[in-house]
Amino acid sequence: MSRATADPIEAGRDALDRHAWDEAYGILTEADRAGTLNGEGLELLGWAAYWSAHPDETVEYLERAYAAYLEEGKRAEAAMAAYRVAEQHGMRMALPQAQGWAAKAIRLASENAEWPVHGWLAWMGGLLSWFGADYAGAITQYDRALEFAERTGDRDLQAMSLHDKGHALVLLGRVAEGMPMLDEAMTSVVAGELEPHAAGYVYCGMIGVCSKLGDYGRAAEWTDATLRWCERDSVPAFPGVCRIHQAELMRLRGSYDRAEQQARLACEELPRFNFFSGLGPANYEIGEVRRRMGDLDAAEEAYEQAHQFGYAPQPGLSLLRLAQGKGEAAAAGIRQALADAGENRCHQVRLRAAQVEIALEAGDLETAASGVEELESLVAGLDADFLRATAAGLRGALRLARGDAEDALPDLNRAQQAWRQIEAPLEVAELGLQLALAHRALGDEDAARMEARAARDTFERLGARPAAQRAAALLGELGQRDQPAERVGRTFMFTDIVRSTDLAGVIGDEAWEDLLRWHDATLRSLFAAHGGEVAHHTGDGFFVAFPDPAAAVRAGVAVQRALAEHRREHGFALKVRIGVHAGEATRRGQDYSGAEVHLAARIAAVADAGEILASQDTLSEAETAGSEPREVTLKGFPEPVRVAAVDWR
Repeated sequence: MSRATADPIEAGRDALDRHAWDEAYGILTEADRAGTLNGEGLELLGWAAYWSAHPDETVEYLERAYAAYLEEGKRAEAAMAAYRVAEQHGMRMALPQAQGWAAKAIRLASENAEWPVHGWLAWMGGLLSWFGADYAGAITQYDRALEFAERTGDRDLQAMSLHDKGHALVLLGRVAEGMPMLDEAMTSVVAGELEPHAAGYVYCGMIGVCSKLGDYGRAAEWTDATLRWCERDSVPAFPGVCRIHQAELMRLRGSYDRAEQQARLACEELPRFNFFSGLGPANYEIGEVRRRMGDLDAAEEAYEQAHQFGYAPQPGLSLLRLAQGKGEAAAAGIRQALADAGENRCHQVRLRAAQVEIALEAGDLETAASGVEELESLVAGLDADFLRATAAGLRGALRLARGDAEDALPDLNRAQQAWRQIEAPLEVAELGLQLALAHRALGDEDAARMEARAARDTFERLGARPAAQRAAALLGELGQRDQPAERVGRTFMFTDIVRSTDLAGVIGDEAWEDLLRWHDATLRSLFAAHGGEVAHHTGDGFFVAFPDPAAAVRAGVAVQRALAEHRREHGFALKVRIGVHAGEATRRGQDYSGAEVHLAARIAAVADAGEILASQDTLSEAETAGSEPREVTLKGFPEPVRVAAVDWR
């Protein structure tokens, strides 16, 4: 007679201890069909179902275990089973059912104050306080859970409660108290003392804390260790969560394609194990990548997905509104996010930093100054290079905006050096642009050009198109300083590819590069045919000056029709947005600068894929019909601008 047949519960438990999930599931399922499983066996079958990728069956088996324990008179075990059912429903975001089963567990637990379930109910209470941003209340609950863990010897409860208490202390700004607790919890993981679900929980939580503090070197080490542990011990449920943290690290280090790939893999993996709460952060990461690459439509879609899964997409959404030229919406969004932030000091830092950036773009130096003061106060209690670099960089940007370039330089240099040590190329390049502006204000044109050129090269390498365009424009201004300036009237056009990750993935890298070369050659030819002069080309877009509005509009129509024809012939094509505006500008050589140029760029930024958007006055001069005019608020312009879309089809 086989071991499974002789004692299926012991055989199933042995397989679970060896992490032979499929074997355990097979043994216990067979025994269940034979009707030989008691409450304990059904509970083991629930965990075997979970870890062998049958999570939907887990709740059924745990519910049956609860009923069997009651029938067997094992009321303490029944209370614990009810708690586990509530936990599973909570992971699925099925909150009414989670609350109902938690109530069952609480009612049973009231029969005996010493039952182990009280410790887990206290831990759940801490989690609920956490979700309500009551971190002090959560700490009180975790202390109760730790008392039960000490009495019952429950290592999983002890490690998870200690970790969460340390995390809550960090969010309250008490980093020196919290981090030793997190480290102690990690020792239980490294020693192999915990069950898989507890070990994964503590691992992934540690990575999240490191990310909040900007301790990216430490986070990278723990991320690698987590995935190795998952693979070594055949634990399949946690890679989805860990991939979100991996995506953040990859994004920070400029690997945008890989970061988005990891976040999308997380979106695929998490539902398999009913970790639906992780889908919000995963989609937020996709939005962060898309925003930096200038694909604002895709970024907005990702932020909306994050919101649908219960995750507040801030500060990314407000920064997206800023990039779309919706300054008032950006400021309002970040104000509301700060009001909702509660006591989470780490999140407050990111929100305050975004508030300062938005205020500086709007020229609201009063709000920017108060934001910097708040930011520096928050950072003072948090021992993290990333946070100090953020505050120093924004202090320097504020001083530069006030015209104090000399005092801005030390702050900007210090911040850039800190970001360089963290290996964050985008932030290093952004600070390089600020340094270029400071050097130009102080009359050091050579230093300004050096910083702007380095920033442009970095942005282009990363695929950060909006930032690359800003750097190219600044370089154009610096490069033409020694040429005589003249005021001229022109019609300015900005084009920008709305990149499609799906298209690039379908046709492959080589075909994608061929398509970009076709795009560049075709657009240059069409511009020239309509009298356009290319001032800048940033890789994914053009800045072109035309002699009059009619020529610019005709060129824009020709571009969109050429792209549409390519799509009909080949089944795919790039999508391009175009902005057009006529006005006077300062010309030096082949470059143009001034408010009207910036207005044309801002109009392009709010255009949709496949759209030609122009200021209403420009369309009137071109004697071209357009859509019903609408008002848009554009970044850097205090008054709304009336625009309309050209019907090129």
